[in-house]
Amino acid sequence: MVRSPKITWNGYKINRVKSFKYLGIHVDDRLNWLERINKQGEKEIKMQQNLKRIAGGNWGISQIHRWTLCKTVIERMLAHGSSAWCLNPTFKMKRKLSSIQRPFQLHISGAYHTTPTAALQTMLGIPPLHLQLQFEARFTSIYRLRIPLPLFITDTQPHDLEMKATGWSIHPSEHLKPNQISFEDGEAYIALKDIINIFTDGSKTEHGVGAAFCVLTNDIWAYQWSAKLNDNNTVFQAELTALHEAVIYVSQLSNHNTSEIHVDIRASIMASSNSKSTNETARKNFKIFLSNLRIKVSWVKAHAGNIGNEKADQLAKDATQHGEPYSHTKLPKPHIRGLLRKRMLEEWQTSCKNGDTGRKIYNIMPSVSLRPLTGLERMLSSSLNMDLSLPTSKDFTCLTAIIAVVVELARHLTMPRSVSIQCLGI
Repeated sequence: MVRSPKITWNGYKINRVKSFKYLGIHVDDRLNWLERINKQGEKEIKMQQNLKRIAGGNWGISQIHRWTLCKTVIERMLAHGSSAWCLNPTFKMKRKLSSIQRPFQLHISGAYHTTPTAALQTMLGIPPLHLQLQFEARFTSIYRLRIPLPLFITDTQPHDLEMKATGWSIHPSEHLKPNQISFEDGEAYIALKDIINIFTDGSKTEHGVGAAFCVLTNDIWAYQWSAKLNDNNTVFQAELTALHEAVIYVSQLSNHNTSEIHVDIRASIMASSNSKSTNETARKNFKIFLSNLRIKVSWVKAHAGNIGNEKADQLAKDATQHGEPYSHTKLPKPHIRGLLRKRMLEEWQTSCKNGDTGRKIYNIMPSVSLRPLTGLERMLSSSLNMDLSLPTSKDFTCLTAIIAVVVELARHLTMPRSVSIQCLGI
C-alpha cells in the first residue's frame, strides 16, 4: 500500500475525499459518474413517493399531469450538467438510470409491477432515460458549448447554427422615433407621391424557403430582389432576411425621399424594433433604422388584394425554386434539435428491436413514438397483455392479428367505445 501524497494550501491540509460536489454535480474519484446518479436517484425516489401520496388510487392528479411532471421536473433535474457526464453513458449508468425511471413509469401508467420497462416506455411515449439525457448533452455541446459532434450523429457544425444574442445591442438611451414603426395598416401610404414603397415577404413551401422584396415608386416597379434560403430555415428567418435586404437597399439610396417598408408579419417588425432582440438579423435592422430616420416600417394585411404585397409574395414563392442561393442566414435552433431528436428515436427503435423484454408490445407496436397512447390504445394493449398469456398458440395468433388492426385504426380514427368492444369481442 502506497500512502497518498500530503497536500497543503497556505499551511492548511487538504483532505482526500472519494467524491465532491461542484456546481450541483457530484464528481467521484473514478470519474464514472455513478455517485452523481446515485445521489440524484435518492432525491428522485423521495419525489416519487411524495407524488404517489398526492395522487391516490381514485383521486388526485390525472395521468396526463403525472406524465407532465415526470417530463418537466424529474427529467430536468437529472439533465443538469448532462453534457459533462452523459455524452457516452456506460452500461452501468444506463442500468442505474433505468432503475430510477421505472417507478415513475409504473406510477404514471398504473401497470402491474411485472410489466417490462421497454413496454412501459413504448406505451407512455417516454424514451429510455439515458437516451433522453444523451440527447440533452449532445444539444448542449453543439449549440451552447460550440463543440462539434461526431459525423455519424450529424454533419452540422456549430458555426452553421444561428446563435442567440444577449444584452443590449446599443445604449438604452438610444431608441427609434415613434413614427418610424407602425403596427397599423400602412396601405394609405402607397398612394402618396415621392414615397418609396417597398414590400417584403418570405415563403416556405415543399420546394424550399424563399425571401423577396419589390420597390414601387410613383406607380412604377423600380427594383426587385429575391433569394433562396436553406431548406431548413424558418418562415420567420425568411421574413427577417427580406426586411434586412430591403433596409440595406434603402440605406444605400442617394435620394432623401422617405421610404416606407411594408411587412405582412408583425413578429418581424417587433423583433427589428427591439434593441434587446435575441436575433442577430433583427439587431442589424434596428441599428440601420436608428441611423436612417427616413426609413419607416409599417404592417400591411396579407392576402388582402394589396398589389405590392401580392407581388412580393409571388416573388418569394418563385424564389423557393429558382432563387439565387443565400447563405448568410444560418440554421435555426429547432433544426438541430430536430436532427438530434430523430437520432434519439432511431437509437430507441434499434434498442426495442434488439431487446429481450417487452416482446408482446413490440409485436403489435413495432414503431416507437414520443406520443403517449390514448385511453383506447391503452385498453387494447392491456387486453393484449392478458390474452396473449393464453397457452394456445392458435388463440395467440388470431388475437394478435385482430388487435393489431384495431390499434392501427385507433391511432388514426376516433372510434366509439361500443365499436372497439365489438371488435375485441368483449
